[in-house]
Amino acid sequence: MVDLINEHKDGDVSPSRLNKLIRFTVEKEKQGSILKEEIRIIWGDYFKAPQIEKFPEIHELTHNIMLLASKNKQEVDKESCLLLLEKVNRFSEIFWNTKGLETKRAVSPYPPSLETVYPIM
Repeated sequence: MVDLINEHKDGDVSPSRLNKLIRFTVEKEKQGSILKEEIRIIWGDYFKAPQIEKFPEIHELTHNIMLLASKNKQEVDKESCLLLLEKVNRFSEIFWNTKGLETKRAVSPYPPSLETVYPIM
């Protein structure tokens, strides 16, 4: 969404263009909220003492994800989005490791085609 929003910085304020910008912004906000809710649920409901002992970084990582997700909801900053993706990828690696699965990184088939973590099943 950030890439699509950034494409609309050319000064065109036609109603059609503004409508697209608003829709992109609303979707960015929605996805940020979904991310925070999913991370919060996994962290709060799944991670218990054995997983926390194995990965003591999980609390700080979760906190940083929450902060970055909030920042990305408020701003349009590609670098901040990439940092959030890296933190979420690390969270995914930890989660799948606690399930006894190895992970791999591969380019997502969806735009903007960035590297994401997948379990090896």
